[in-house]
Amino acid sequence: PITTDIHSHILPGIDDGSPDIATSLQLVQGIYSLGIRKTVATPHIISDLYRNTPATINAALSKLTVACKEAKMDIAITAAAEYMLDDHFLHLLRETSPLLTIHKNLLLTEQSFAAETDNLHHIAFEMITSGYRPIMAHPERYHFYHQNYDAYSRLKDMGFLLQLNLLSLTGYYGKPVARAAKYLMANNLI
Repeated sequence: PITTDIHSHILPGIDDGSPDIATSLQLVQGIYSLGIRKTVATPHIISDLYRNTPATINAALSKLTVACKEAKMDIAITAAAEYMLDDHFLHLLRETSPLLTIHKNLLLTEQSFAAETDNLHHIAFEMITSGYRPIMAHPERYHFYHQNYDAYSRLKDMGFLLQLNLLSLTGYYGKPVARAAKYLMANNLI
């Protein structure tokens, strides 16, 4: 069984996930009821939309941790980030302060849903040479890969681990996404 979630937007009020503590507690209760006992909250860091920092993320994590204890919810919650591969990310990567990782050097990244990131191979190389192991969030949801499933193997060849959203398997995001998710699972790419 799956007991750890490494990609959630449950921290209150800092991205397009939970707007407040009450909603965060509902989300935590929901994942707990599915058997999740540890979750890594990964709020977005996107240059023109969510300029979260370790300070904003850790403050929201602290609020949620306290609220969970008060509600007697026994779940381990830590925080990292989901980094959009944009110019702001490259700036953060090239700074000396460490990025927020899921575990050790595992770094959750994402692309725009509109088009593949320019110079993705170069960005992957920079992440890896900086000591990170990049994870590409929800590649099954990038429609620009649906006509060429070989692109998923290319992501792996660049050094990305691939992370699947469970809702993708249910058809929640549509049939093409579900087909891509099933392909990724069937071919041991996740």
